[in-house]
Amino acid sequence: MLFDWFPHGGLQRDCLRIGLGLMRQGVAVEVICMSWEGPVAEGITRVIPAISSPDNVFIRNFFSSKVAKREAFAQFIVQHKSRENYDAVLGFNRVPGLDYYFAADTCFAWKATRERSWLYRLSSRCRQYLQFEESVFDEQSKTKILILSPGQKNEYLACYPASADRIIDIPPGIERDRMAGEDAGDLRHSLRHEFGLANDQLLVLQVGSGFPIKGVDRSLAALASLPAELKKKTRLFIIGRDKPGRYEKMAEKLGITANVTFFKSRDDLPRFFQGADLLLHPSYKESAGMVILEAIVAGLPVLTTAACGYAFHVEQANAGIVLADPFSQNALNEKFRAMLDSDEKSQWQDAGIRYGKTADLYDMPETVASFVVENIVAKMQEESHVS
Repeated sequence: MLFDWFPHGGLQRDCLRIGLGLMRQGVAVEVICMSWEGPVAEGITRVIPAISSPDNVFIRNFFSSKVAKREAFAQFIVQHKSRENYDAVLGFNRVPGLDYYFAADTCFAWKATRERSWLYRLSSRCRQYLQFEESVFDEQSKTKILILSPGQKNEYLACYPASADRIIDIPPGIERDRMAGEDAGDLRHSLRHEFGLANDQLLVLQVGSGFPIKGVDRSLAALASLPAELKKKTRLFIIGRDKPGRYEKMAEKLGITANVTFFKSRDDLPRFFQGADLLLHPSYKESAGMVILEAIVAGLPVLTTAACGYAFHVEQANAGIVLADPFSQNALNEKFRAMLDSDEKSQWQDAGIRYGKTADLYDMPETVASFVVENIVAKMQEESHVS
C-alpha cells in the first residue's frame, strides 16, 4: 500500500522490488494506491479505490482536498483489509491498520515538534500526518516497522520509545546494475559525447524527485559561488520528478543558466553515474538516500549532508565528503569547490567501487520479502494449533 505510484520514485521502486520478491516466494501481491502512473509489472494487481464525493459543491470541494482524500483512502484500507482477509498489509506510507510499515520517510513527529513552529502543528495536514504516524508507532499498535538507517531509527525512538521492540533494521537494496562494470569507460564516453562535454569539463550530477527537499537551491547557490574559471568548465545536470520552473529562474538570477540542465526522471542513470565527476546531494532531510549508495558503487564521488540517512556510507567507504550539521551554505560552497579541484577523485572513485563489492547494499527486497513470508507462515501455524 502506498498513496501514489509513479515511475522512478525511490519509495515506488522499493515497493515494486519487494512486491516482486514476495511473488518469487509464491505470494500473490496487490498494490493499493490512490493513483497510478506508468506501466504495471506482470503479476501485480492494482487496487485503486474510487474516492467519490457528494453532489453538494461545498462537500465536493472539501473531499477533493489532499487531506480528505488521504482520510478516505485510509478508511478504505481498513475496510478493504477486512473484506479481502489479506494475510498481511505492508504499507509504504503511514496509515492505520498496517501489519508492516516500510519506513521510507523520516519521523514526522520529530519534524513537527523540533523543526517547525506551533502554527505548523495547527494545520489539518500536520494533524493528519501525526495521527497516521501515531497509529503505526504508538504503544497500542502491533505494526512491525522496517527501518532503513540508524539516524532515522533514533528519531522515531525519541518520539515513540514504546515502539522499540517492533522495529526491525533492514539493509539497503540498490540494484546491482549501478555497480561500475567493464563497460564503465564506454558509458562515460557515450554520455559525454551525447551532451558535448569536453575532456576538461566537469560534470556534476544531482538525482532525486522533490527538488525542494533535495536541496536543489543549495546546489545552484554552490555552483554560482565557484571561481569564474572553474565555473566556466562545470556543468550541473539535475534529474528528477518535479517542476523545474522555480529553479530555472533561480539559475537565471544567479547567472548560471548555461551551466545547468534539468531532466525528467530517466531509466539510464548508470550512464550518468559513469559520465559525471561528482554527485551533489545536499538534501535538507532524507531517511535514506538511495542515490548516495548508487553513486558510491558506481565510483562517483559524493558530496552530501549529514541529514541523509545513508550519508554514513560515504564516510565508511571513504568515497567523498559529508557536511556536518547544522548545514552551512558557505561550507557546502567551500567543499564543492575543493572536491572539483581535488586530486583525490580517483581515490574516492576506487574506494567506492571496492565498498560496493564488499558491503551489504543490495539484499533489502529479498530480506523484507522473507521476513514477511516467515511471519505469515508462523501466524498460520499458530492459528492452526489454536483451532
